[in-house]
Amino acid sequence: MQYYLVEGGKPLHGSIPISGAKNSVLPILAATLLTGGRTVLHNCPDLRDVRSALEILEHLGCRTRRQGSDILVDSSCASRWDVPHALMREMRSSVIFLGPILARFGKARLSLPGGCEIGQRPIDLHLAALHRLGAEIREEGGDILCRAGDLRGGEIILSFPSVGATENAMLTACACSGVTRIINAAREPEIADLQAFLQKAGADISGSGESVITVSGGMPRRDVEHTILPDRIETATYLCAAAACGGEVTLTETQPEQVGTVLQCLSEAGCTVRTAGRSITLLAPERLGHIAQVRTMPYPGFPTDAQAPLMAAACTGQGASVFLETIFENRYRHVSELARMGADIRVSGRTALVNGAVLHGASVRCTDLRGGAALVIAALAARGESRIESITHIDRGYERLAEKLTALGGSIRRLEEPD
Repeated sequence: MQYYLVEGGKPLHGSIPISGAKNSVLPILAATLLTGGRTVLHNCPDLRDVRSALEILEHLGCRTRRQGSDILVDSSCASRWDVPHALMREMRSSVIFLGPILARFGKARLSLPGGCEIGQRPIDLHLAALHRLGAEIREEGGDILCRAGDLRGGEIILSFPSVGATENAMLTACACSGVTRIINAAREPEIADLQAFLQKAGADISGSGESVITVSGGMPRRDVEHTILPDRIETATYLCAAAACGGEVTLTETQPEQVGTVLQCLSEAGCTVRTAGRSITLLAPERLGHIAQVRTMPYPGFPTDAQAPLMAAACTGQGASVFLETIFENRYRHVSELARMGADIRVSGRTALVNGAVLHGASVRCTDLRGGAALVIAALAARGESRIESITHIDRGYERLAEKLTALGGSIRRLEEPD
């Protein structure tokens, strides 16, 4: 069993680069199935979820190869249309393969996906979108079985701007005859990155960043070379770590405009923020102030994935900060672990009231990906030594976390003991 051993109380100083976005590379890897050719992707993070996606592609018959931060995919030899439970259970976002497999082979069989248990995250929106395009869907032996039937473009109205459902609809629509309009589409930067990839592959698609995306049918069949955009949630996480620990940190190879709401909250808490081109510098105050309210919302609102890291920082501040989680109904599972470190957090439904406190080291366990990052931030800011277990959750979404934090002066070691 591997765990982190963290010695807290050290300010962070220095500069680190931000990796490519997990939530961008995963749907783009799925999209390589559509091209039936060669794809070269740059700036790909080396993450557990990315490795799982490559295993799915290889199971489907694709050839994949990683060279540093580059990934090469040849989907010309893809031949299978099923993804077994052993692969699906590794990550929730594996459902993104449903649309591309259906579009490529006219049928798809997937088991229910796995990943972090942070709420129900129903895939009903995905299935409803595909059904609206003509897919025939049924459950069989615990698997989802889809057949293309007569895929035709149409109007998809999403009841919620789900990122995954928007992506699956975009990818399936490429195989449809006619025009598809996705209404109330997600507006996240990762949607724009997927659109840019599909356009390079030859797809006729537009509207990313707006609430309506339009796709004119026609499978994209070009070889593609594409660079994955920076990870805005990794950016937010290191900003929160710097704010909690004190010091001055510069993040490079990022996109400041994509974390505007996070920067606004940290500025409200007393941090000095400077942006220049693709870099962000944060100078933390002697002690953070409070944040009146943090309300998670679909983009361009405050990202739910940054809620836990910012909450960890708020635990070290002065005064009371209020968090309102509107996206997932079970995303405060990290609160009980933070409390073991002395955090004063009261949860009522979807609202959490955080009163600043002096944190101390403790033995804690990660409950999910972003909650795990929150525990690392709290441990870095706490007095004394902390042990953080179940860190495989963190491996799903942060590349070389301990290495990057060590480069900033944090004391964090990855250790292993027999199970």
